[in-house]
Amino acid sequence: MPKHDMVIIGAGPGGYVAAIRAAQLGFDVACIEKEDALGGTCVRVGCIPSKALLESSEHYVQVQNDLEAHGVEVGKVKLNLKQMHARKDSVVKANTDGVAFLFKKNKVTRYQGTGEITAKGKVTVHGADGEEKLEAEHIIIATGSSVAPLPSIEIGGLIGTSTEALTYEEVPEHLVVIGAGVIGLELGSVWNRLGAKVTVLEYLDRILPGMDLEIAKESQKIFKKQGLNFKLGAKVTGATTDGKTCTVTVEGMEDIACDRVLVCTGRKPNTEGLGLENVGVEMDDKGRVKVDEHFRTNVEGVYAIGDVIEGPMLAHKAEEDGTACVELIKTGAGHVDYNLVPNIVYTDPEIASVGQTEEQLKDAGIKYNKGVFPFMANGRARALGHTEGKAKILADAGTDRVLGVHIVGHAAGDLIAEMVTSMAFGASSEDVARVVHAHPTLAEVVKEAALAVDGRAIHI
Repeated sequence: MPKHDMVIIGAGPGGYVAAIRAAQLGFDVACIEKEDALGGTCVRVGCIPSKALLESSEHYVQVQNDLEAHGVEVGKVKLNLKQMHARKDSVVKANTDGVAFLFKKNKVTRYQGTGEITAKGKVTVHGADGEEKLEAEHIIIATGSSVAPLPSIEIGGLIGTSTEALTYEEVPEHLVVIGAGVIGLELGSVWNRLGAKVTVLEYLDRILPGMDLEIAKESQKIFKKQGLNFKLGAKVTGATTDGKTCTVTVEGMEDIACDRVLVCTGRKPNTEGLGLENVGVEMDDKGRVKVDEHFRTNVEGVYAIGDVIEGPMLAHKAEEDGTACVELIKTGAGHVDYNLVPNIVYTDPEIASVGQTEEQLKDAGIKYNKGVFPFMANGRARALGHTEGKAKILADAGTDRVLGVHIVGHAAGDLIAEMVTSMAFGASSEDVARVVHAHPTLAEVVKEAALAVDGRAIHI
């Protein structure tokens, strides 16, 4: 029976990062992954392929609509969807191969199959060629999440999830997206850019649930101009297909006929089949594994990280969980501040957020000051031709400490990094405003928003 210091179940962002960091710290590490390729949902059928398609589809739109203003004239533009998918697949393979290389470099032992905890310190790998029993002092659950189904909709054929939406062989004439969250907006944007009519149905009366409402409303206006059609307050009661077309039924609305349906209504933790009941690991009422501040479950030697525990279901959060978990095991020191995990929507323009929203501050009775600055007033944004959107900084009314930052605009996902760092060090809006920002850069939008907190923005 092979023995390891640590066995990690799952090779997604949380699992593979935990494995590599643990190996760096001197642990003999094994990682169990059921798929042929490493990297988990994010690398294989999530973050990476969707960003590849977003990038390609954005180029397609730019060549069609934006280059002429720059003095670049092109002939008739033709979509080669097969090549677009081929590029996406090559990007994915480069990333999965990269994880495999890092495992080899760091001497992480890889087992292919599913992992089941059978007793304290024991894990069985169920593989295609049989079972293999492992022993380990530390077992980390890093199995991620999967699409949460709608009870009223059966997935299959022309009705699918984000996984299927990454591989459509033809551009749908009419795509119905159920759910106006991050995944729905990103993939809806891809197929809208490539020529599909896209209708987004959202149960709530707003898009991007959980994000700052002002920024969400601004984003919706921009997406509407791009051609996305939103139906808010839409309770979907069913979706059917005859193999050629689909029909979506919405309470109180006319049925919607379309070519494909994309269901994006959230994700659920992958905890089935892990044998948690064999050792008595406690779960919460949302099906997540209960852990303490050291990622320890109630069972000695069993830990959990990433999407299977409380906190935002984001790849970078899982990575930080994995690093902190193994460092805590080794040194007793490690921490992840979930209030400082940035959330990014990779549409055009991008949407990025960190910290508390204006609604959360109001609900908590926290007095705050707000500074807002538009991209339209930024010289670099004008030169780039990306003037839509704005940055918003929320600071404590008494201490001026930055409590939340929300941006919709070009490269917002990169701009938010400065504010995450600033908030990690307890910066005030005055601190951000006093830091020299190079001119002309988009980062000046953030500086001006910080100045605006105290009514001192220069360029508006």
